[in-house]
Amino acid sequence: MKLNLEQIPRVKTITKADFLKQYFKPQKPVVVERFIEDWPAYTKWNLDYMSKVAGTKTVPLYDDRPVDYKDGFNQPHAKMKMSAYINLLKKEPTKYRIFLWNILKEVPALQQDFTYPDFGLRLIKGLPMLFFGGTNSHTFMHYDIDLANIFHFHFQGNKEIVLFNQQQNKYLYKVPHALITREDINFSDPDFNKWPALQHASGYKTILKHGEMLYIPEGYWHYMKYLTPGFSMSLRAIPRNPKNLAKAIYNIVIMRHFDNMMRRLKGQAWIDWKNKQAVIRTNTHMNQHAT
Repeated sequence: MKLNLEQIPRVKTITKADFLKQYFKPQKPVVVERFIEDWPAYTKWNLDYMSKVAGTKTVPLYDDRPVDYKDGFNQPHAKMKMSAYINLLKKEPTKYRIFLWNILKEVPALQQDFTYPDFGLRLIKGLPMLFFGGTNSHTFMHYDIDLANIFHFHFQGNKEIVLFNQQQNKYLYKVPHALITREDINFSDPDFNKWPALQHASGYKTILKHGEMLYIPEGYWHYMKYLTPGFSMSLRAIPRNPKNLAKAIYNIVIMRHFDNMMRRLKGQAWIDWKNKQAVIRTNTHMNQHAT
C-alpha cells in the first residue's frame, strides 16, 4: 500500500499569465522543465563548480537525527569546508545536508549565474537559498515558517518530492507548536500499521531533475529525498492569502519563541509531549471521522 499521491503536473515552459491563472490562483504545484536553460547556472552549476567557487567556505551541516531539546532553532549538527563536504557527497552516501545557505552572503559571484524570474509575484531578492544532500539523505516532512510561495530549482542528479497542502494536516501526525510531522515517518515508504491516518491523506509527488523548477504553493508541506548527490536553489515570495500571512507572522513572532521557551523550561519532556500529542490528536480526528 502506498500514499495517495498524484503526479505533479509538468509543462515545458510557461508564461506569467498562465502560471498565475492555472497554478498560483488555485494554489496548485507545477514542474516547469525548461525554464532556466538560458541561465549560465544551467550549464555551470554542478558539485565540482560549487567546490571550485565555494570550497574554502565553512558550511553548516544537518542530518536526520530527531529534534533534541538542547538544539537551538536551525542549529547545525556539524560543520565542514564546502570542498570536503562535496568530496564526501561524491564518495559515499551521507545523511549530512546543507539547507538555507544564502549564496548572496556567502558567494556573491553566484548571483551572476541566474536571474530572478517574473511570475507576477514579488520575490524576496535577498534570500536565494541553496540546499545540498547526498544519496538517500532527506528532509523531514515540514512546511516553511513564513508559508512562502517557493520556486525550487534543482541541479545535478534526481530528487524525490512529496507535497501536501494544509488541508491534509489532520492526517499527517503534525507535531503541535512546530512546523514538522512526526520525524519517524518514512514518507518514501510509510508504515500504515503504525501511521494509519496517512491512508486518508491526498498529496502530490514528482522526481525533480537537473534544470527543472518546482513551484510549491503557500504553506505546502514538503518532503525531499536526494536519490543522487545534488543541490537546489529556492527563491521565495511572501504569502498573498491574508490567512497564510497571519499564520506566518504568528509562527515567527509567537510560536517559535514559545517553543524555545518551553524547551528551556521542560527540556526533553516538552519534545516527548509534542510527539505524543501528534499521535493522540491525529487518532482522535480519525476516530471522529470514522464515526
